[in-house]
Amino acid sequence: MKQIISSPPVKETEFISKYGMQRRNMLKFLGASAAVITIGSSCNDDDPIPNNGVNLGTGDTGVLNYAYALEQLEAAFYIRVTQSTSTGLSTQETAYFNDLMQHEVIHRELFKAALGSSAIGGLEVDFSSINFSSRSSILSAAQTFEDTGVAAYNGAGKLLVSTDFLALAGKIVSVEARHAAAIRDMVSPGSFAGTTDSNGLDPALPPSAVLAAIAPFVKTPINASGLPTS
Repeated sequence: MKQIISSPPVKETEFISKYGMQRRNMLKFLGASAAVITIGSSCNDDDPIPNNGVNLGTGDTGVLNYAYALEQLEAAFYIRVTQSTSTGLSTQETAYFNDLMQHEVIHRELFKAALGSSAIGGLEVDFSSINFSSRSSILSAAQTFEDTGVAAYNGAGKLLVSTDFLALAGKIVSVEARHAAAIRDMVSPGSFAGTTDSNGLDPALPPSAVLAAIAPFVKTPINASGLPTS
């Protein structure tokens, strides 16, 4: 099943009505950082990216677009989970997934606002490999997205020049790590810190490894050649 991330089944008005959260409050959620560190002059429209793909750009803009792409993917996944009528998730787990969905939508909109006119458009994704009627399939996909997301932020932090952007990424990765821990505990109770090494640290992956990991779920070609490497 293919889906355009920038046009999720949940309309913004429905999201606001259901969760009582307007876009301006999403930005406040992370300290209104986007209002201070906006790159472009205005947000781009929601048209999907052409079939020839997307170029993330260079420098800090490229790194933020890279993070924005990941947040688009995660938001689309959690929206799909919360709209599925028979997931096999318990009532408590369903409540957790609703919380995770709200966080990822906030992250997605925050990056879009921060990037302004430099933001990429909506990516096309394919969740056909995920059985949204199966608890184990949903949790497996969620674990992949969250573990990969944490490793992506850890690996991309050193690529940022702006200390404002680095602070923003630090705020978000701490939330993503909580997501990863919660999902791992749902999969196997007590495994919440299962990704840490002997030093108690989570892994860090370069963009090339992260994009390869999410490639099965993203149909839009992504050109990351302009991203800094150190």
